[in-house]
Amino acid sequence: MPRTHTMQEIAAATGGRLVGDGARAISRITHPSDWRAAGDLALAMDKKLVPLAREKGCDAVVLGEEALGEDVAAVAGEFAACVVVRRPRLAMAQLTGLFAAPTPGAPGVHPTATVEDGVQLGAQASVGAHCYVASGAQIGDRAVLHAHVTVEAGAQIGADTLVRAGVRIGENVSIGARCIIHYNAVIGADGFSFVTPEAGSVESAKASGEVKATNHQGLVRIASLGNVIVGDDVEIGACTSIDRGTVAPTRIGRGTKIDNQVQIGHNVQIGEDCLICGRAGIAGSAVLGNRVVLGGSAGVGDHLRIGDDAVVQAFSGVGSTVPAKSIVAGLPAMARTRVYENIMHINRLKMLFADVKELAQKLARLEQSRDNG
Repeated sequence: MPRTHTMQEIAAATGGRLVGDGARAISRITHPSDWRAAGDLALAMDKKLVPLAREKGCDAVVLGEEALGEDVAAVAGEFAACVVVRRPRLAMAQLTGLFAAPTPGAPGVHPTATVEDGVQLGAQASVGAHCYVASGAQIGDRAVLHAHVTVEAGAQIGADTLVRAGVRIGENVSIGARCIIHYNAVIGADGFSFVTPEAGSVESAKASGEVKATNHQGLVRIASLGNVIVGDDVEIGACTSIDRGTVAPTRIGRGTKIDNQVQIGHNVQIGEDCLICGRAGIAGSAVLGNRVVLGGSAGVGDHLRIGDDAVVQAFSGVGSTVPAKSIVAGLPAMARTRVYENIMHINRLKMLFADVKELAQKLARLEQSRDNG
């Protein structure tokens, strides 16, 4: 059954201002173009969507205060029921949370699941179909494991954490409370770490900028003895991989959100409230401060540091330290202003070449005149 809330409740949940019928019952939030009937709430928080809401006959809407400016009271009065919000994107988060269906997961262990002796299962925890939970693992109160989840020996999952189908959690990995781990993520695989008996091409290239040593045979595997520690309120996207540390743990700070298909290497340290967008890659032993943003497909080299509040734009390749509160872009990544300046210069090259060609022709004519006396 869909969730139903009154406009008064919606105003309270979003901190918005109610105009009109507060008793109007709402069972679905929608774009104005998809308005169907009473019970729908049209999100017209962008000023450009207000005419569409009028055209579609929407009688219950959410409007953005700043987008409408001084006209907000007049526009709100056009609709039978309206909530005016100050920050539309925050209101979107609050509304979607209000109407989201509860996550399925009946307390207890499904008959097809395997839970070994010695597992600590919290109150009202749910272990879904065909899960495997190894001895010594701890599943927190009200944690939910959907189908086909693997939790290896000694791993810990905090209270109220949701683990979607197909997730693999390695030995001794620690997951905090209220986390969400999406489909087929792997947390606690071994790090990609090898060494050659003698200095090889990679070491010589790093030291001198040239490949002097070519001994790249007999790669010796470096075992991963550390674990992964994930803080509270972290979200990890589908098919993301987080490698365990070599000796010390790989750490993901409280409140950090990680998108789909992200690779986080061994020994990486990520601070609190970071945003790591899809297909980003962070090489071993890199350190990200608090509130760092990595755009999609950005890459961070090993042993590098990115300061607090820094923003790395999409498709950037970070090859050196990024100072706090800076914005970098490009490959190799550099200050965004410098990147844009370089792009402007490239766009001017055609005109520069034309000017040089013209000057060369003038010079040739002058020299010919001189030679002719």
